[in-house]
Amino acid sequence: MRNKATSRSHAKLPLHDVTDKAPLKALGLAWKVLTAGFRFPTANRRHVRPVVLTIGYERHQTPESLVSLLTEAGVERLVDVRDLPMSRRRGFSKTALAQALEAAGVAYEHTRPLGNPKPYRDLYRSGQQEEGERLFLAHLRNGSGPAVDALSATLQDWRTCLLCFEHDHRDCHRALIVEELRERCPDLCVEHL
Repeated sequence: MRNKATSRSHAKLPLHDVTDKAPLKALGLAWKVLTAGFRFPTANRRHVRPVVLTIGYERHQTPESLVSLLTEAGVERLVDVRDLPMSRRRGFSKTALAQALEAAGVAYEHTRPLGNPKPYRDLYRSGQQEEGERLFLAHLRNGSGPAVDALSATLQDWRTCLLCFEHDHRDCHRALIVEELRERCPDLCVEHL
């Protein structure tokens, strides 16, 4: 027969005083180590609206500040839509940026067909943005359509962010990529970081 005094004393104690949390913490740490870099199947996401985010690194002085913002936003994959993924700013060229993202658990992809060719970029910069947009849109629809199709097919599987230089998406060709994605995914949710 149980001692009533012992039963009552345990009943008054909070659960955390009765159990030892160390094994649970160790199990949680082991789970994080075992699953680091592993993406779980996304079948359970199929009921969720696809999301695409966009960001420009213009106002980020270090890749760490960019990566921090991306991880806070829950980004799982960054798609670099620069024609040439090079930067005069240290840490923002393809290899260095991919390494910084990988260390944070964010996948990196450079998709050159979605990049804005230099002649069209020059139009944006010279104040002829409407003409640059018209030409880039024709470029997207004529030669880069398969790249847009491939990207739209994976938006349900990854929380994806498009990266270019310009801070304001309205001054960047990534706004046109988003519009093309919306044509393929009408329920697409878009967030600009």
